[in-house]
Amino acid sequence: QVQPAESGGGLVQAGGSLRLACTVSRIIFSINDMGWYRQAPGKQRELVAAITLGGTTSYADSVKGRFTISRDNAKNTVYLQMNSLKPEDTAIYYCRTGSPPGFGFWGQGTQVSVSS
Repeated sequence: QVQPAESGGGLVQAGGSLRLACTVSRIIFSINDMGWYRQAPGKQRELVAAITLGGTTSYADSVKGRFTISRDNAKNTVYLQMNSLKPEDTAIYYCRTGSPPGFGFWGQGTQVSVSS
């Protein structure tokens, strides 16, 4: 499929963990960097983590040391392991192919809610 398909969101208590997954077609996955973004109510969408084709990763300061992005090229899937979750991590999480400002496909998003 062209549009990324996210999964793994849910409700978790503060301090808990979730793992998000994003699957996209093999052709698109094989030629693109991948990124996870999030948008909280009333806020702009922001980059959470990104991973290049070569596996180089980058993170927003707010999630460094807690979140880990990885990609499984055999499964055309990128993951976001989220540990030590905080209420301020509550948002809709989106997967995107490619790196802005270049063209990319967005997934429909998956809700992550962290209770205090």
